[in-house]
Amino acid sequence: MNLTVHTVREHAPSILVAGLSTAFGVSLISITGVLTQVIRDSGVDSATLTFILSFIAVVFVVIALYVGALVTANTFATIIAGRVRTIALLRLIGSSAARQRLAVAREGLTVGVVGALMGGIAGVLFSLLVVYAGVRSGALPAGNYSYLTATMLLPVLAVALTTTAASWAGSRRVLSVSPMDALGAAGESSFSEQTARRVRNRVALAVFVSGDLILVAGVLVGLVDPLGVLIGLVGGIFSFTGVVLGASVIMPRALRLIGRAFGTSATARLARENAVRYPERSARTTIGLVIGVTLITTFAVTVASYQSLIEAAQESMPGVYAGVDPLLAITVTVFSVLMGFSALIAAIGMVNNFSLNVLQRTRELGLLRALGFTARQIRRMILIESAQLSAAAVVVGLVLGTFYGWAGAQSLIGGIQGSPGIVVPTVPLVLLAVIVVAAVALTAVASLVPSRRATRITPVVALATE
Repeated sequence: MNLTVHTVREHAPSILVAGLSTAFGVSLISITGVLTQVIRDSGVDSATLTFILSFIAVVFVVIALYVGALVTANTFATIIAGRVRTIALLRLIGSSAARQRLAVAREGLTVGVVGALMGGIAGVLFSLLVVYAGVRSGALPAGNYSYLTATMLLPVLAVALTTTAASWAGSRRVLSVSPMDALGAAGESSFSEQTARRVRNRVALAVFVSGDLILVAGVLVGLVDPLGVLIGLVGGIFSFTGVVLGASVIMPRALRLIGRAFGTSATARLARENAVRYPERSARTTIGLVIGVTLITTFAVTVASYQSLIEAAQESMPGVYAGVDPLLAITVTVFSVLMGFSALIAAIGMVNNFSLNVLQRTRELGLLRALGFTARQIRRMILIESAQLSAAAVVVGLVLGTFYGWAGAQSLIGGIQGSPGIVVPTVPLVLLAVIVVAAVALTAVASLVPSRRATRITPVVALATE
């Protein structure tokens, strides 16, 4: 299926996410190779640091692919929700659900291939720029570094495949669209229908709990072997997958509870009840921000805890870690920059999904206008929705991110020579404050611009919009 101009615009954020995921992986592999060479040439007893660096690279690449897949699947689910009536009309004239889902998968393959190729080129250029800047500033010694290796093809292929798989997973709603939906209002599942899905909800709970137990096991194994970080990585993926699967049941309740803080006006009550009235929409929108906050918090706590553990080990055994300070500073700086890639991935996905959700509510907003709501009240309702969304997502993301970040650092280097063992998480409070402000700002921008566009349409035209 060839992408039309409209479809390209619709998938532009997905292409960008695929490109960023690939660039993250390619540049991480390249820069890790450079740092490994620097450590090897420094004369420091570097076996442990080199091993840790390689592990970090693997873990970060897997996380980038996982986050990219989650964001892509969420984006495709949002897009499909806006195409329900169109798909139903195609079903009405003879098309099958399998054919429509295959068409979406082809879109995902195209998005993945285009994004992966663009990201691969960008990743190589970024690593060249980082190393050049490091050499010019004196942070890195001059040398003949290798920037192109066969392993860099792995992120390119992985992103193309995961994006295709994510589009397939995100388009599963196509299978439930019937031809009759074309004749009436094709709505989303209610909250009672979501809670009635006992099998899925129990699976979500089981996946979340098992993931947390695996994370704890990774921390314990990490006290004697850095391979514990791989166990922790699997646990983190399982745990957060459980959160995603159960989001349509958990997040609406959290949103309605938080929404009570915004008063009892008509707009506030409507914003609060919309979270439960449309649980799938609330979950899709909220989980995008949860991904972003969790990811940034995870990396921030991981880097801070990693640095604290290394410094504690250095104080305990200064002879073993002599000369490590410059290398530690370089490692933390580089991975902090690379952390921004994943944060950007999640931010793009969150803004895109919220904007799409608002624009897809043109008929709903038109009905409210016809019932007497002013454009100002509509915008205030959407702003309250976005505010309660931000509050719920930030709380959930900070809790999950702190736990995942601490477990990641602990399972990776909890057992190095001179380590104090299990320690409390190191939480950079200034960065977390920035996260809260940035989340509120992003959600406000993502809601106000499309809501203003939607409310400019007259109620009659809005009600006629498909």
